[in-house]
Amino acid sequence: MMKLTIAAPLTVDSIVDGPGLRMVLWTQGCQHLCRGCHNPHTHDLAGGYAVDSNDIINQMKSTKLQKGLTLSGGEPFLQAEALLPIAQAAKQLGLDVWAYTGFTWEQLHAPSNPLRQYQLELLQWVDILVDGRFMEHMKSSALRYRGSSNQRIIDVQASLDNDTIVIHEEFAAIG
Repeated sequence: MMKLTIAAPLTVDSIVDGPGLRMVLWTQGCQHLCRGCHNPHTHDLAGGYAVDSNDIINQMKSTKLQKGLTLSGGEPFLQAEALLPIAQAAKQLGLDVWAYTGFTWEQLHAPSNPLRQYQLELLQWVDILVDGRFMEHMKSSALRYRGSSNQRIIDVQASLDNDTIVIHEEFAAIG
């Protein structure tokens, strides 16, 4: 399978990285370097350690109560190709897939984006995308599932079907 660089072992019991009991895959490497980032230890592109995507998939198969998988980091979309088989396996296991990215939806779709092909393929397997850089001056603890008010919670499949960004109103609500 594919090699992926991660910052930490798969978290299997998160309740803050999306709805329900979730697994979280912490990718290593981020070029956004947002001030006040919650995970600065994941920024170093040369940090973390390599794992085989099959190892992550086997871990996912062994869990019982999880509702979904969250791709976080670091910047997951820098490793979109390696995350594809993991996201596909999650969907086959009946899990929903959330992804956090410092990129905006528009940046992921830009024709000038050199990683566009794999990033758009990954989006095909994502249910919810929290997009946009974390902005410390827009931080609020009243926000659900995002750190700053500029970040959007996008219903990916509805957005792809409608060819326009569809905000997931339930998850985007404050409080």
